[in-house]
Parts: sequence; structure tokens; C-alpha cells
Amino acid sequence: MEDQKNRISVKTSGNKNSTDKGAEKKVIPEENPERLTADHRNPEDIPLEEKMNTMYRLTFEWAHILEKSRIYQYTELLYSPWTLIWKNILYGTARGLGIALGFTFFAATIIYVLQVLGALNLPIIGDYIADIVRIVQRQLEFK
Repeated sequence: MEDQKNRISVKTSGNKNSTDKGAEKKVIPEENPERLTADHRNPEDIPLEEKMNTMYRLTFEWAHILEKSRIYQYTELLYSPWTLIWKNILYGTARGLGIALGFTFFAATIIYVLQVLGALNLPIIGDYIADIVRIVQRQLEFK
């Protein structure tokens, strides 16, 4: 019964105007790893309909896998090098801008926290911040 449920009907002969609605019904195969196991029967003993069902199922699964991997877009990109170069320049610029803005925000947050801690006049942290301020002022005087 399980084999009949997952089977895809393929009409191999007969009249196109037949009233058999089951033959025209498309069934999408389920992704079941157990069905991918090898069939050890003699190929001549397998009926044509079952061979066609198996080929349809395997073709459908391969098409689905390739579509999920977006291989088409990748190969299209390889055949147009200027598009590839342009996209890499654009992505690199965006990445560099994001890093610069992120570091600026992070550094401003650290400086703000150090200013708040410096205003509290804590003995150890206050001396440490005073040393940092002196080092920065000396560096600014030499430039």
C-alpha cells in the first residue's frame, strides 16, 4: 500500500481523450531517503512504468536540489566577469563601510563609558583614565 501511495502514474498508452483522471493527475514525489536505495533486481524484469516513475522521481529530486543551490545564478555570474567584478566592488565597499561605522559606534560607546567612570573619581580607574588622557594629549602636541 505504501508503494502505491508514493508511485507516480505515467500514462504509457491509450487514448488522450480517456476519462481516466488518475492518469492525468500529477503527483510530486516525497523526499524520502529510504526510497533512494539501490534496486537489486534485473533491469529487464522491471516494468516500463516503474522505470519511468523512478526516472521522473530522480529527475525531479535533482532539479529540486539544483534549484535550492542556486547553481544557475552562479554559472550566469561566471560567464559575465564585469558583473562579478562590479558586485564584488559593491559588496566590498558596503562591508568596509559597515566595519567603519561599527567600529566608530563601538569606540564612541567605550569612550562614553570611560568618561562616566572618570567622573566618578574612582581611585584605580580614575588614575588609569588620567594616564590615557595624558598620553593622548602628548601625541596631539607632537603633531
